[in-house]
Amino acid sequence: MNILEIQNIHTFYGKTQVIFGLSLSVKKGEAICLLGRNGAAKSTTLRSIMGLTPPQSGRIVYKNTTISEEPPHQIARRGIGYAPQDRIIFPDLTVRQNLELPQPGAKTDGIQWTVKKVYEIFPQLQDMQEQLGFTLSGGQQRMLAIGRALMVKPELLLLDEPGEGLSPAIVADLGKALKKIQARGITLLFAEHNLTFALELSDRVYIIERGAVCYHGTSTEVSQNPKILHRHLGVQPTHSLIGDNY
Repeated sequence: MNILEIQNIHTFYGKTQVIFGLSLSVKKGEAICLLGRNGAAKSTTLRSIMGLTPPQSGRIVYKNTTISEEPPHQIARRGIGYAPQDRIIFPDLTVRQNLELPQPGAKTDGIQWTVKKVYEIFPQLQDMQEQLGFTLSGGQQRMLAIGRALMVKPELLLLDEPGEGLSPAIVADLGKALKKIQARGITLLFAEHNLTFALELSDRVYIIERGAVCYHGTSTEVSQNPKILHRHLGVQPTHSLIGDNY
């Protein structure tokens, strides 16, 4: 069953078109990664889903309902969480206050996330729950942004470059946490530059080039065929960052 379908969308910033007939689908429970070079429109794809940069044509269907023309707050209430690339948190609120602020979606079948359940996924946040947001490291802010997105009770979680700028150790911890989130029934759709992290975490990948899908396949297929990676990205995966214990 597809929880999300993007059907031939065209998205613009002003008069500048950045997505050209992009289509993809996500099955319930999957982890899907969007790969591509800088400027390929990975982030814009996520923003289009959330209604922050709505497509001018095409359809976005979530759980058999077209959401392409809905405002972001209504899309969130349908059960879609979003952690943007810039890790927007409230710097003058504590960790716990940041987590308690979101209102859960009223019409979803998602998990009833609580602060305690978020702490189970991200134990570091519990240890610093009284600290103000601006005192956290980049990795801790990323965890807080994802934890806050979980508090809206999503069934689909959108993550924009979750591993960006983080140390290998933090990336490994984040990968394990995201595997736990997926194991609890949350569907993941994320954009990522860290190729090894992306392939180990995802079930399938879509490679985007110039605002359109140029390749789609399983993560295993992509990992085992370096020609695909070289042709579309000019790189190939290196050693494991997440490991086997997740």
